[in-house]
Amino acid sequence: MNKEQEQIRKKSPVSIKNRKASFEYFFIETYTAGIVLTGTEIKSIRMGKASLVDSYCYLVNGELWVKQMSIAPYFYGSYNNHEQKRERKLLLTRRELRRLDSATRQTGYTIVPLLIFIDEKGHAKMDIALCKGKKSYDKRETLKEKEDRRDMDRAMKSYR
Repeated sequence: MNKEQEQIRKKSPVSIKNRKASFEYFFIETYTAGIVLTGTEIKSIRMGKASLVDSYCYLVNGELWVKQMSIAPYFYGSYNNHEQKRERKLLLTRRELRRLDSATRQTGYTIVPLLIFIDEKGHAKMDIALCKGKKSYDKRETLKEKEDRRDMDRAMKSYR
């Protein structure tokens, strides 16, 4: 990810993160995908009413889908409001889809959504990652590193 892309994500009015993903997985490659949404879904996302908890991506017939992503029904939506947990299609290039398909055929690899944001044109985008699951000792190591960083930050604050 280059600096321009990071700036777009920081400026985005909406930033819905999957905080559990970094604890559960090692990220190998990250991609930015478009999301096919209905009118009331994009309105709910702009209000920040979405969640990536327990969501995952899978490939079917050369198309990438996200499952278990929750977008709350739009408050002002009428009879044509959307389903909360329907499957949504993600948009990537053919080359990226082929690369993800070949990688996920290997055991231990999966595709996980990391972040939903709104780009400068107003379109909803999703950062996804090709991941390898962590073992329990890797998770303990991650927690230990996080705790050490906190202790160092506390020590630096008290030193000042």
